[in-house]
Amino acid sequence: MFEAPAAESEPEPLTSVTRHAPTPNPGAPLAVRMRPATLSEVVGQQHLLGPGAPLRRLVEGSGASSVMLYGPPGTGKTTLASLISGATGRKFEALSALSAGVKEVRGVIELARRRLLQGEQTVLFIDEVHRFSKTQQDALLAAVENRIVLLVAATTENPSFSVVSPLLSRSLVLQLQSLTADDIRLLIERARVDERGLGGSIEIADDAFEHLVRLAAGDARRALTALEAAAGTALDRTDERPAILDLETVESSIDKAAVRYDRDGDQHYDVISAFIKSIRGSDVDAALHYLARMITAGEDPRFIARRLVVHASEDIGMADPTALQTATAAAQAVQLIGMPEARLALAQATIHLATAPKSGAVIAALGAAMADVAAGNAGLVPGHLRDGHYAGAAQLGNAVGYRYPHDHPDGVLAQQYPPDELVGVDYYEPTTHGAEREVAGRVPKLRRIVRGG
Repeated sequence: MFEAPAAESEPEPLTSVTRHAPTPNPGAPLAVRMRPATLSEVVGQQHLLGPGAPLRRLVEGSGASSVMLYGPPGTGKTTLASLISGATGRKFEALSALSAGVKEVRGVIELARRRLLQGEQTVLFIDEVHRFSKTQQDALLAAVENRIVLLVAATTENPSFSVVSPLLSRSLVLQLQSLTADDIRLLIERARVDERGLGGSIEIADDAFEHLVRLAAGDARRALTALEAAAGTALDRTDERPAILDLETVESSIDKAAVRYDRDGDQHYDVISAFIKSIRGSDVDAALHYLARMITAGEDPRFIARRLVVHASEDIGMADPTALQTATAAAQAVQLIGMPEARLALAQATIHLATAPKSGAVIAALGAAMADVAAGNAGLVPGHLRDGHYAGAAQLGNAVGYRYPHDHPDGVLAQQYPPDELVGVDYYEPTTHGAEREVAGRVPKLRRIVRGG
């Protein structure tokens, strides 16, 4: 589904939009000119636009629920809001969370209240609603609950984390999906031939066409912006019409695809989660892909390094004790040399951890021990293990009877170490993966000796 970009300069004034959208300015960006004016022009999101679906009912004017449109950029949030406003002649007011405050919100609500007395309903579209403060969001509650306004809010972040619960409970949350490659192809071809777009002034070579699709990465706005830039170059190079848009022209016109990644939003958590799970699953190639996404998007390399250090013990542990050393060295390299050079150390650590044998025995052992402590199983430290380095310790029985392991030829001897309540409790259960295989054979022997079995 196509979404036209919102203005990035001055915030738009509050305006009313009727059912009939105005003819786009011929000088407007291609993405603006190709904004769908009717539901039939919408591409994608069929899971939300099928017959009887809540979003379709809203667009057709028969629904009355406020909605949160949650999804990646370029999936149609602004377009759908505009179409909803046009249904049954509703008035349309747009606010951007980047520029509007409580005063502006209350002003729109008051305007909507006056219109309602005249039988007119108002659609209030709020872009990037996740950037509204709690106070700003709270200012909307009564108007939404009493249907003074029909709220259509757009966000690229999961509203469960960024929108206050009372407002969420009064709204229908609809998740939009990235466009498919076929959706993007349809949009590009439509823009190429449509009179609102390029009017057939160019022909696109097959390899150039597919490169545009890849660059879009499911984002309609990005697809049309890239097409406009490349087409402009092709038209400037020749007087022939239609001009031929080849792969070389596309590549020379566009540096690279922007990486969809919000360091404060879902993508931050989703990508790092996928990164760690790929390492845990021993898929080195997927792990490198997610690492590249984070680096390209400008993620803090210290954050990546910290996650690698944690993962080295959490999911590898004693199966490869050198993994922690590698991860720690990578973290130190980030501190010492910084980016971009430190990306190689991060990649090396990622490869090491992804290809290392895995074991969750360390985290399982610590978890079991901490569960016992939390449950109150933390008895007195045995007297012979207590500190004896102060006057009067011996009179209290502290450190009396302690046996020094190094005095034994094998360096191990029978002696009680845990509190009485935990004698015989096993926490660490080594696997037979990697280096832990040797530890797995040694631990039972050590327990037998230490426990006098």
